[in-house]
Amino acid sequence: MDQPVIKKDVALIGDDDNTIVNPVRGQRNNFDIKNSIVEDQLNALLAGLRFDNNGPGEGGSAVEIPENLKDKQTQMFNENQFNLLASNMMSINRTLPDYRSKMCRERAKEFKQLNAASIVIVFHNEAFSTLLRTLHSILNRSKLSLIREIILIDDMSEKDFLKKPLDAYLKRLNVETHLVHLKERSGLIKARLVGAEMAKAKILLFLDAHVEVTEGWLEPMLSRVTEDPKRIVAPIIDVISDDNFDYLTASAGVWGGFNWQMNFRWYPVPEREKKRNNYDESAPIETPTIAGGLFAIDKQFFNDIGTYDQNFKIWGSENIEISFRTWMCGGSLEIDPCSRVGHIFRKTTPYTFPGGTANIIYRNAARTAAVWMDEYKEFYYKMVPQALKVEMGDITERVELRKGLQCKSFRWYLENVYPEAPIPYDFKSLGAIKSVETKQCMDTKGNKKQGNPGMTGCHNGGGNQLFSISESGKIINDDNCLSHPSKLNFDRQVKINRCTTEKIPTSDQVFTYVNGKIIHKESGECLSLSADHNSIIFENCEDSNVLQKWEVEGYKE
Repeated sequence: MDQPVIKKDVALIGDDDNTIVNPVRGQRNNFDIKNSIVEDQLNALLAGLRFDNNGPGEGGSAVEIPENLKDKQTQMFNENQFNLLASNMMSINRTLPDYRSKMCRERAKEFKQLNAASIVIVFHNEAFSTLLRTLHSILNRSKLSLIREIILIDDMSEKDFLKKPLDAYLKRLNVETHLVHLKERSGLIKARLVGAEMAKAKILLFLDAHVEVTEGWLEPMLSRVTEDPKRIVAPIIDVISDDNFDYLTASAGVWGGFNWQMNFRWYPVPEREKKRNNYDESAPIETPTIAGGLFAIDKQFFNDIGTYDQNFKIWGSENIEISFRTWMCGGSLEIDPCSRVGHIFRKTTPYTFPGGTANIIYRNAARTAAVWMDEYKEFYYKMVPQALKVEMGDITERVELRKGLQCKSFRWYLENVYPEAPIPYDFKSLGAIKSVETKQCMDTKGNKKQGNPGMTGCHNGGGNQLFSISESGKIINDDNCLSHPSKLNFDRQVKINRCTTEKIPTSDQVFTYVNGKIIHKESGECLSLSADHNSIIFENCEDSNVLQKWEVEGYKE
């Protein structure tokens, strides 16, 4: 496509009302002059962009910046925390391969009589080229009959090009569009609710403003929601490099989970889910949580289960909250491997958070834990004790919503939806593990895969010193587990590894706590302090060895 998809004979719309203006040849009123200025601004913006398919980045490839433009690239990067120069050099109509598997292309033949969607996109100071590329990828790779409208919510952007020039550009597109400029910074959650309220279609489809959809992306999600209105469906989220806009396909073998800090995490799909799908790689995956940026949901169901928590601030945890609520209140969540959408993942957010990032993130997560996690909320509060110091606001309305919807318990969620969760639904302890000899506490020291825990002074602040011993024998911190080293490994130090994602833990992660000793079940070896008290190692158990004595806080058989 060489040029934007545009309407013919576009009528001019007045600033203050919807009166169609037909300028008289040779006469120019104030509206004509203002409109001309906006058109000039828009044309100047478009002159710096390309719409043909003869430039860099085509086919999803990386953009190489010439050496003489490297300084400019660095300067522009800070505006949006991605390579803005590369984005501006690429075509707004960049081509992408058809990433669907043969099975997905076969499945596409089955889609019939799908409900249309209202696409809702929220943005704040988005780059012009990435926003337009988002829109054009939708127009270029979607059946327009399945798109009732595209609703854009400007969350009080400060960039002039996202005001009247963007308004003018949207009037050229060959699809119904609505653009709302919010008068105060509201955040993703409240801005999405504005768009959802406006939407006319049966299905809401939320997208971020820096994505590129791929061939066949729309029908799988609409099909699943049309079939079951109580189902939320997300696509596979591919990665668009923030460095060079290389399009990198993500694995279809992962689903959404969360750790003790209430952070969304990708984990391998467990064997039981693969078996449920008869190992069909084109079958939708039932997922415990969704990433939240991109998903389709029936509008009536969205309203029935309480939309979003309107006392959340800006952004954060809304995806975890809607995931818990959906499963516990009669719905389900899926990731459809036949739908792929690329998303620019940034290493650093360019956005400001009024009131401070930490306070907002803690507040939203604390509200989620208090309303939905029952007694298991202690995993979050003890892992992140700072959250207890943040004012989370009144949760009465959300608690009453849960009661009114007759939602199930969080234990039910852990047992039936997410038995592989790093939060064990049956556990024997949640607290510190202290050496009887030194009175110091076991500490992960932030180490993860193949790292080693150590010993530090007890601070009673949770975090790296917070462990849970599960009923199955795992010793867990966050989503990591203590592990026994390989028999071939001469290093006898305790390892930290990602907890197995299967319900039954692997033998290297199973321990028992007996008479003050922590014993690796398979080897029969005991956790012991090293002679210098600096390391935690495995040794043959000796009743008289005080270095093998541990006090596990709150332990109950």
